[in-house]
Amino acid sequence: MLEKLGLDPATTLLKLNPRLITVRLTGFRRDGKYSAMAGHDINYLAVSGALSMLGAKGKPPLPPGNILADFAGGGMVAFLGVLLALIHRGVSGKGQVVEANMVDGASFLATFPRLALKTPMWGTERGTNLLDGGCPYYGCYECKDKGEYMSVGALEPQFYRELLKGLQLTESEVLPRGFKGDRNDKGCWPYMKSVFERRFKERTRKEWEGVFDGTDACCTPVLKMSELEKTGFQQRPVVGLKKSPGMGLTGKSGYVGKVLRPGEGGEEALKAWMGWKKGREYREEGTGALVLTEKSKL
Repeated sequence: MLEKLGLDPATTLLKLNPRLITVRLTGFRRDGKYSAMAGHDINYLAVSGALSMLGAKGKPPLPPGNILADFAGGGMVAFLGVLLALIHRGVSGKGQVVEANMVDGASFLATFPRLALKTPMWGTERGTNLLDGGCPYYGCYECKDKGEYMSVGALEPQFYRELLKGLQLTESEVLPRGFKGDRNDKGCWPYMKSVFERRFKERTRKEWEGVFDGTDACCTPVLKMSELEKTGFQQRPVVGLKKSPGMGLTGKSGYVGKVLRPGEGGEEALKAWMGWKKGREYREEGTGALVLTEKSKL
C-alpha cells in the first residue's frame, strides 16, 4: 500500500527520516504461493504447520479461536519487532523496516512441539502426546455437574502423588492389572484416563475445588469468563512496569469495551494513565482532537 502511494519505506521514507521505524504486518508471507491470497487466522495456522498439531485424536484439527495467529503470531510478534528496532536505533541512530507475518509468527510459537516431534515425547498423531490432550495427567475432566471441568497438569512425580492423594486413588488402581510399565508408558494412558474420568464425575466442580485448592496437585477449575466477570475478577495489564505511568484496570472494567467521548473524562484519564497534562503534553483542537505540543522523539 505504501509503495502504491509512492512512499516506499526503504527507498523513500527512510531517506526523508533515517530514524523512522516502519512496521509491516501481513497474514501470509509477502512472497511465495499464498502471498496474493486472502486468508484468516485458521489459514495462516494451517500453512505454518501449527494447526496440524492442535486438536483431539481422530478429529479434524481444532483452531484456538483467532488467538494464535492474529494476536500472538501477528500483533505480538510485530510489536516485538518494533521494540527490537527501537533498541537498534538507540545504538545506531538508524531506523528500519520491520517485516512480520502471521505464518512465521505462528510457526515460531510452535517451536517447542515442532522440535518435540523428533523425540519420544511427541508422536506424529495429535491428541496422543504429553501436552496435547493425550496424557491422562495433563488434560481436562468433566465433573458431576455436566459442563463443568477441572484441569490437571500433574507432570512431575511429586505433583502426581498429590493428584492421586486428592482423588483417593493408589498408583496400582490407575494402572491396568498386570501392567509392567509406569505412568510414562503410553500403553497405560487410555486405561488411566478412564479411571480419572470416572472419579472426577463423582463430585461437582465446587467439591473438587475444595479438595485441591491450596495443594500442589496442579489441579484447578476451568473458570468461564462469565463467572470471572460476575465475581469481580480483575483484568490486569499483560505485564507490570514499575517505572511507567500506565495504570492497570480495576474491577470488571476489562470485560466491557467503552468509547470515551468528548467531555467524558478524557483529560482525567490521560493524566491518570499517561501522566499527561493539558497544555504541556497536548492541547485540544476543534471537536476534541488532541495535538501533541512536543515533537515526537521517535
